[in-house]
Amino acid sequence: MLVPMICGLVLYGLAKIFFYQEDTHRDSNDIDSSHSDALFDVAKRLEKLYKGSSKVHVGLQIPDPDSASRQNIDLVLVTHREAVVISVKNISGVVSIDKDGNWMCTNDKNHTTETIPNPVMETKKLVSILEEYLEQRGVALPEGYLSFKVICPNPNFRSIDSDSLPPEVVTYDRWEKWQVQETFSEKLNVVLSTAPVWDRLELEGNKYVLGEFVEFKGKQEDQHALRKITRSKVSRVTVQKTRMLDFAHPTVEVLCAPRDYRVEGSSSSSSSSQCEKVIVRSSTEVVFRPQNSEKPCKYKLSSVISMLLSG
Repeated sequence: MLVPMICGLVLYGLAKIFFYQEDTHRDSNDIDSSHSDALFDVAKRLEKLYKGSSKVHVGLQIPDPDSASRQNIDLVLVTHREAVVISVKNISGVVSIDKDGNWMCTNDKNHTTETIPNPVMETKKLVSILEEYLEQRGVALPEGYLSFKVICPNPNFRSIDSDSLPPEVVTYDRWEKWQVQETFSEKLNVVLSTAPVWDRLELEGNKYVLGEFVEFKGKQEDQHALRKITRSKVSRVTVQKTRMLDFAHPTVEVLCAPRDYRVEGSSSSSSSSQCEKVIVRSSTEVVFRPQNSEKPCKYKLSSVISMLLSG
């Protein structure tokens, strides 16, 4: 009687580790994707609003000569009529604005207050930085062509005095189409498509993380099989689930799209016929440093849908 009971406990422990460790590992990193998720949600809504006549560039890092660093721009919307620099503030709670334009945000759940430096002025600064970058890349924009908005997409965002919100602030219930003169959109899209961007990790559950790919971690033979995945050679990595033929070592299929330097804006993936395929253990991890974080996080390949590597 004792032997079957011990065997049963051992099998239960192994099953619990196998089936639940992955979910626990993924849940510990959910916080890293919240801002990125908001960016992609807004981008999708804008493209839907313009019914295919626009392109939204997500997670740009534009060189700033004055600070000798790169400035983060959440989104740039380009349509046939305009280009708009957009900062996304996914705020939930009550906001008041002081005399300097800073936002005091009181969270509904924990009643804590956070001060956000004047988002309108911060976003306006990004316009001149982007304009200078475009001029260096050969795109001279007419005066007034490049504008800016601060989008607050959370339906729980509320202002104490809605009339005090600057016209550049777009809340959940104030989505609009903005119009300026029609020109330069095609060339502008080409330049922004080749601007520096964050690497992009797409996870199960429609979650995204912007940041920097570091390396793969796992068994030596799996790392050896994945050694070809570098940003100089690969533009897109797609992970596909495979059948569980071996209970002890479940695997995934990794498709690597080679980077094509003959095409401007080569961050787009190549045709599937050119993709190389490797099969590795699903427990292999992607080490990825999220945007605005100094600490890398690990994501199991079994929870990854795709990864885009900037050129």
